[in-house]
Amino acid sequence: MPDEEYAEHRVRKRIKETKRKARPELEGGLWTYMNYAKTFDLRTKTVHDTIERIDARSVSLEVFREKFEKLYKPVVIEHATDCWKAHQKWTPEKLTRRFRNQRFKCGEDNDGYSVKIKMKYYVSYMNNNNDDSPLYIFDSSYGEHPKKMKLLDDYEIPSYFQEDLFQYSGEKRRPPYRWFVMGPARSGTGIHIDPLGTSAWNSLLIGHKRWCLFPTNTPKDMLKVTRAEGGKNSDEAITWFHIVYPRTQQPDWPQEYKPLEILQKPGDTVFVPGGWWHVVLNLDTSIAVTQNFASSVNFPIVWHKTVRGRPKLSKKWYQVLREKRPEMAAMADKVNPQQETGFASDSSSGSSSSSSSSCDSCSASDDDDSGQESFQEHKKKRYFTEHRSHSRSRSHTPKRPKSQMNDS
Repeated sequence: MPDEEYAEHRVRKRIKETKRKARPELEGGLWTYMNYAKTFDLRTKTVHDTIERIDARSVSLEVFREKFEKLYKPVVIEHATDCWKAHQKWTPEKLTRRFRNQRFKCGEDNDGYSVKIKMKYYVSYMNNNNDDSPLYIFDSSYGEHPKKMKLLDDYEIPSYFQEDLFQYSGEKRRPPYRWFVMGPARSGTGIHIDPLGTSAWNSLLIGHKRWCLFPTNTPKDMLKVTRAEGGKNSDEAITWFHIVYPRTQQPDWPQEYKPLEILQKPGDTVFVPGGWWHVVLNLDTSIAVTQNFASSVNFPIVWHKTVRGRPKLSKKWYQVLREKRPEMAAMADKVNPQQETGFASDSSSGSSSSSSSSCDSCSASDDDDSGQESFQEHKKKRYFTEHRSHSRSRSHTPKRPKSQMNDS
């Protein structure tokens, strides 16, 4: 077998193995069953962008907090990434050269272990697939990896989001909170709420993303795709846009639950306040970075959900806050964990990408879930989300499962 032919065979073999590990339920042609590659309209002109936009160069932190963060109001921020080197360095070609043999998470197997794929194989797959909901890199460990951590040098946290109260829980103890996100058209993050009341930001470098966001009081059963409707792809973003989105445009859809819609373009940063339902679909090859955070603004809600959902973490966190941020510890003392926050939770947000798992165990009340990890079909979900939180980005790390928060 000629070298070139052998190399192509090896790529196909590695991709097939990764897909089988990530989503064994799709064996037998189910990856392309709906033929979305030919039938789903991905044109940007089909997106009705209804979100408010601000310019990071002219809106101060104080104004952002008063008009958006404190009001839990989503917004798109323009020009927050103008100085990032990632704009030049995060192309599929350059990432392949830099991280050719580095493995990135693109899903989880049925035992909750990460499924990873080398960058060179993933880019080949990304450029040549017709899957309905393709594998999606959603990697939270890049910041701890000796080679992949170079990605951290390519961007900086936008000025509005630099306060990071979870840092006081310890880097090893804190829930996963940042993700390098990369995927082809039709991949995405299914409908979810980010865990523990955290808010998130998502900055796009390459491509276009289609978002829908719903207020926290939107009934879960209005937003979720049932197994009967979506089959084995009921948690996928593209399935949601195919089945649920058209309902939101009908006259009988309640006005108070009308979605905010976003066409996210390169350079746009989306702010997702805690408690908001959101779903994200990649319209073309997209590369982004996203991060969940706890700030002094959303801390009361985050603390409430952490105490109820992650009590051991909250105790360690509180000890450090008393020393480093006593005003935050004092705020924590005033929070009554027995009172409801009025913010929904989604216990199924186990992943933040198109390969995340099913949402049968979703919960939308403080009583049912306050950020605790959930079990779904014998699979333990463990990480934060796009901003993601914001569906199915099943990344795999086949060593030992880390105890993590639900993902955005």
